[in-house]
Amino acid sequence: MILIGSRGSQLALWQARHIQSKLADLGAESRIEIIKTTGDKITDVPLAMVGGKGLFTKEIEEALLAKTIDVAVHSLKDVPAQVPEDLTLAAIPEREDPRDALIGHPLEELGDGSRVGTSSLRRAAQLRALGQGIVIEMLRGNVDTRLRKLDEGQYDSIVLAASGLKRLGWADRIRELLPVEIMCPAVGQGALAIETRLDGEAFELVRKLDHFESRVAIVAERAMLAKLEGGCQVPIGGHAVVSNGRIALRGVVISVDGSRKLIAKLEGSDPVELGFNVAQRLLDQGAGEILSAI
Repeated sequence: MILIGSRGSQLALWQARHIQSKLADLGAESRIEIIKTTGDKITDVPLAMVGGKGLFTKEIEEALLAKTIDVAVHSLKDVPAQVPEDLTLAAIPEREDPRDALIGHPLEELGDGSRVGTSSLRRAAQLRALGQGIVIEMLRGNVDTRLRKLDEGQYDSIVLAASGLKRLGWADRIRELLPVEIMCPAVGQGALAIETRLDGEAFELVRKLDHFESRVAIVAERAMLAKLEGGCQVPIGGHAVVSNGRIALRGVVISVDGSRKLIAKLEGSDPVELGFNVAQRLLDQGAGEILSAI
């Protein structure tokens, strides 16, 4: 019996059950254990104000290290660039759509004073960079909670990951998929991370769920993130596409007020080298100054 650790949100449980079904296809029995993380416990302030890395992963990783679970299923964008010693991302299954989505009014209908809900510094900064006078208002909670708040009229639009909406069967709520040139996604957005200990049967089993092209893209994005020394709560975007053995990586660093948006895009064949090179281009433009000010 394989014990799968997961957060208790509707989306997290969908993800854990999805992996559970994949393990069942491999002939493995499993059970899901719900673990509450720091990010789940703090719901009344923007996560960027909490500080630290691994807000949605730390307690689950501790359970892995303590051997009270065998497998952890995370949203990859929540996983810090460095995972603890003795743990590994054993599999990255095929990625869902990495883009951000607007629910409510589309971008062309949002003008001066329009209220857009998000708790993400990355999303907020890129919306401000458009210069449309959009007012950013904090939005926390599970996907269904956020949609309810929109429906109650608290916001004109909200921004959510397209992948979560599609996985939960709410793709019809998407009003506009935002192009990566306008809203560069979070590093790893749309992908799942299946984490295990380095040794044991779970690692050998889970690695069969890995999707090569998704992993290559994610490795490039996370290499960029690691060199920038950023976490999932800072205004950094990264989006890699793999085609014919080549990787195209776009990296973005934005000041919180949107006044500075640094962009770097390169192609290469080595994902780690490419990620580092894109990060260096951003640092050469002044990314370190922006990130240190946050």
